[in-house]
Parts: sequence; C-alpha cells; structure tokens
Amino acid sequence: MSLQQEIKKRRTFGIIAHPDAGKTTLTEKLLLFGGAIQTAGAVKSNKIDMATRSDWMEIEKQRGISVATSVMGFDYRDLKINILDTPGHQDFAEDTYRTLTAVDSVIMVIDCVKGVEAQTEKLMEVCRMRNTPVLCFINKLDREGRDPFELLDEIEEKLGINVRPLSWPIGMGKNLRGVYNLYEKNLNLFEANKTKRTNDVIQIKDIHDPSLEKHIAASAARQLREDIDLIEGVYDPFDPTDYLEGNLAPVFFGSAVNNFGIRELLDCFVQIAPPPRPRETDLREIVPNEEKFTGFIFKIHANMDPRHRNRIAFVRICSGTFFRGNNYYHVRHDKSFRFSNATAFMAQQKETVDEAYPGDIVGLYDTGNLKIGDTLTEGEKGLYKGIPSFSPELFREVINLDAMKSKQMEKGLVQLMDEGVAQLFTYEMGSRKVVGTVGALQFEVLQYRLQHEYGAKVQFAPVNIHKACWISSQSQEKLDAFVKDKFRHIARDKDGKLVFMSETRAWLQMVQDNFTDITFHFISEF
Repeated sequence: MSLQQEIKKRRTFGIIAHPDAGKTTLTEKLLLFGGAIQTAGAVKSNKIDMATRSDWMEIEKQRGISVATSVMGFDYRDLKINILDTPGHQDFAEDTYRTLTAVDSVIMVIDCVKGVEAQTEKLMEVCRMRNTPVLCFINKLDREGRDPFELLDEIEEKLGINVRPLSWPIGMGKNLRGVYNLYEKNLNLFEANKTKRTNDVIQIKDIHDPSLEKHIAASAARQLREDIDLIEGVYDPFDPTDYLEGNLAPVFFGSAVNNFGIRELLDCFVQIAPPPRPRETDLREIVPNEEKFTGFIFKIHANMDPRHRNRIAFVRICSGTFFRGNNYYHVRHDKSFRFSNATAFMAQQKETVDEAYPGDIVGLYDTGNLKIGDTLTEGEKGLYKGIPSFSPELFREVINLDAMKSKQMEKGLVQLMDEGVAQLFTYEMGSRKVVGTVGALQFEVLQYRLQHEYGAKVQFAPVNIHKACWISSQSQEKLDAFVKDKFRHIARDKDGKLVFMSETRAWLQMVQDNFTDITFHFISEF
C-alpha cells in the first residue's frame, strides 16, 4: 500500500471532557464497537469486575479518574483509528494540552445533566488555538438531564462554536426510548447493555413515515417529528468543510455506560474526521505525504511495565514512514539515534511495530535521551513548534523520609518530571528540591508513584513561593550579578535553566522594576 493510501486510512483523535463527564467510559465503548475488545470494563463499578483499558495505572483504578493520557489503536471499516484518552481533571491539564498537539481532531464529551463545565471551556480554548475540528457527544441520556435544545444553546454560547445535531434523543432518563440518527436517517431503540455491543438499527428514511409508531409510542413519535422539524428549520445543513475548519461542531447524543448512541457517533466520525494534517516547524510547513520521516515527542511515561523500569517516549509521526531499527536525527542533540524497539499500544498492552505512518503514535524505548517537545527527522533541522512548560501554580518542598533511598528518590523525580506531570526546581544554595504543579492532586500521584514504582518515601511540605520565573539577559555579566545578588532565591529546572523563585507578587514586581536588564519568563521556552 502506498504512503498516500496509508495516510488516508488514519484517524487520530483525542477524547476530552470535564472530569466525570464519561470520557474514559466512551473510550472503552469505542474500542468495543470497533471490535478491539469483546467486553467493556468500567471506571467505577461494583458489578463489572474489570477496569477500563485506558485507566491502567493502579492509582487510576483506585480513584476512578484518569491521571495520564492513554494511547490506543484499532482497525475499523478499513481505517486505522488512534485514540488518545486524556485526563479530565484540571490538575492534569498540562498533559491534556500537550496531547492536543498530537491529534488531528477531538471528541468532546458533555454531561447532559451538568452541561458545559469550566474545564470544557478551557479545553475548547486550546482546540481553538489550532482550529482543531471538534465533535460533541452529549452523554448520560439514561439520566434525567437538561432539555437538548437548551444544551445546544449553551454549547454555542459558552464554547463559541456553531453546532449541528446529527442524532437526536427520543426521551431522556426513565423515558429514554431511543435515538434518531439524522446523518444516516435511521432509528436506534434504547436497550441498556453495559458490556456488549448492540447493532439493531431500524431504517426510517422519512421521519413522517407512519411505520415510526410501530416502534415508539404515538406521543414520542409526535414529539420527535416536531423536534426534527425545528432542527431542520433552525440549524443550517451539516457542512463538513465548516467542521474541518473548526467552525462547526456536529453533536451526537447517547449513553456511553449503556453502549447507546456510540455506533452512530463512530460511524459518522470515521467518515467526516480529517486524516493527518500538515504541521508547522520553525522552518516551514510539513505535509504528511512527504517521503522523509519527521515526528515529535509529546509524552513520556516511565514504568509502563512495573517489572521492567522502562521509559517510553510517545512519538506522533507527521510525515514519511517510520522504520524500526533505522537511525533518525535528533534535532536538539544534533546527532542520530537508532531506535530498535518501537511499539504500538492498547493502553499498557504493547506490540512491536516494524513501520508506522503519519497519524500513528509510536512508543520508543528510551534511556534518557528524549524529552517532551523533541523533534526526530531524517536529517532536516526544523523543530516542530514547541510544547512549553508553564510556570506552576502550587509549590512544595520534597522531604526524603528514608535516607537509604536517596538514589531511588532522585531517579524517580527525574523520570517523573520528564513525563511533564510536574516541574522540579533545585535551589543553588543547599540543593533543596521544590516541586511545582498545576493542581494539588498531582502531589498525591507523585507521592504514590515514587513509593510504589521506585521504593522512595517522600513528603511534600508547603513552601512560601508565589511564582517560578525563568530568567535571561542580553548581558551575561548582568545575569551573573543578579544570580549572585539573589542567590538564596535562585534554582535550576530539570534542564539546568536558571529560575528565580519569587515569594510574593509584590516582591516579584519590585525585583522586575529594580533589575530592568533581566527578563523574567513565565514559560520555559524563550
């Protein structure tokens, strides 16, 4: 098969949502309908004795939340589908933001009871930065939720995007009878089934066909006809171009936990979602069908297999063909590396791949040479536009509770920081270690993983820090003088960059006013 044909087969997308909207459950059910698995697990369940594939870390199973992006691939209708299930919790937002750089489109999950929530709005802003096509799935129809038209209005108002329903619910909660598929003109009657696929679909090309009453009550049929007449009158016909340009969000309704409305979503998605798209480097735009391989690292994960302390870098392939065992040029190191181990994923289950194409996500075993944002090519020196680290919101000092495990703690901190879940700052004076995060839950995850994956017991103690600012100057002499003057407040990040640790907002402002030759940066790339 030619490179062009392989590219046309790929659909790489992320699933994003506010916490508890049902994102990970939807991921599991897409795998079920795609035939990748035969029985679905559950995020939280007393009856289903199996966790979801994408929440594979022990702490995820215990807490019922996603704390790391999972990568899964499967074949469906002669297409290769790559799903990235992201953390919904705002404390892990940076992992989600980075993941959105590696996808070509997203499915946004919205709870029909709660509607558009705060984290949904933030995620939409990130999608808008890249004009990423967005498809909405309004979930949990098996519960008594809000009026569907009210939900559509809220999406348009809060997310600033036009919508077009492509499926429509018949009832909700206890009165849920089914979903009418506006895209394919057929009816899917509701039958609760949490673990198996349901494929019974009734073809009804004309919503005014009297045969509709054979399947649902006359009152429900009348309401459905009224709703669809209103939809056709209020909303413009679905335009795939508007969707691909990020201006229009198709909307589907269903219940992920009951496997309902998922087939309609998946079948439409694989038809309209974009194949791999062109991407910008600092030199030029690279299109997927170029012959030479390029790709970038958007995620690193340590200890995916607890029996082997391995470290895997996730590469999004952007152009050309990746061949296992080939040497590829590492732009930041300015030298070539050979990657003899390359894997594809079903969450933590891995299989070796010999070649991969644009849109694919490949895991490379790494001994510490790769980091988030790195570019790999066949010789070209262009860097894919970076994935910066933002100045953290919360800071705590690392206290080692077992001096005999200092080496394990050091190794664990370095590897976990490379994953991008938090940032480590080591003071020049006294070598105190301070971890900065976006949210408090990350400290709990770090503490858990340091103990269970590295055998290092730590405690995180509060410290009086307002902001960590990367510093630079056009004059090395002025920079050296500043570091000497503020030595007690100078640290280095994990890459050795100088950081000024400010204790208060007012003091930071005063220091900025007094040292005009020093530039204070709030992101790591400058």
